Amino acid sequence: MGTGDFAKWTRRFEDERERRNAQGDPDWERGARLHPAVWAGIQRFQVGEDGDGANLVAKADEAGDADYARAVRLFVAEEQNHARLLARLLAAGGVRTVTGHWTDTAFVRLRRLMGLRLELLVLMIAEFVALRYYRALRDGTDDLLTSDVAGRILSDEERHVPFHCARLHASIAELPRAIRRPVMTLWRLLLLAVSVVVAADHGRALRRLGVPRLRFVSDVMTSSAEVVSAVLEPRPDAWTSAG
Repeated sequence: MGTGDFAKWTRRFEDERERRNAQGDPDWERGARLHPAVWAGIQRFQVGEDGDGANLVAKADEAGDADYARAVRLFVAEEQNHARLLARLLAAGGVRTVTGHWTDTAFVRLRRLMGLRLELLVLMIAEFVALRYYRALRDGTDDLLTSDVAGRILSDEERHVPFHCARLHASIAELPRAIRRPVMTLWRLLLLAVSVVVAADHGRALRRLGVPRLRFVSDVMTSSAEVVSAVLEPRPDAWTSAG
């Protein structure tokens, strides 16, 4: 992928930052009322969004594309904003944040052991599972503040996935042709395993949001086929999220 392509991504992130600043924050004074199981799920996802992204930024710098490195910094800033929004949502419901969760710890440790290509593959699993979760949170509650926050985060995540697909397309293309599709098949198998764990861990919350465990896993896996095509084909930014 050429420098000009990631310059376009940088502009997309910058345009979204300007739009977000003009829009302002949700109405926190409205407060939020949710089932305790849903609050517990939000606490865990808030931990997952909260991080300085220093390891990913360092690897992006090492990749040697200044536009990509700039876009990664803007991506990390959006993730940090998600953590802030979720923390404010928790506060609006009188619920505290938590300091950590074993699933996030495992993901972070795994990613830090790897180079940029494998880190992005692992990060994409978390991003893709988050897509389905935030869609469930947006659509599955009648709490207006929660739906607003989830909708804002979901809109960002729907841009993050094709952004990572764009970089992974360039990276996977450097591998021998014979192993490219097997790599993505293994990615989907790991995605399946993670989806099952998340569905089990968040099962009560997902039921409250109208998404049974098996449907959650099925939805994730069905739409993930588009990601595989986006990474393997020459136009990865054509990927679009369902929902």
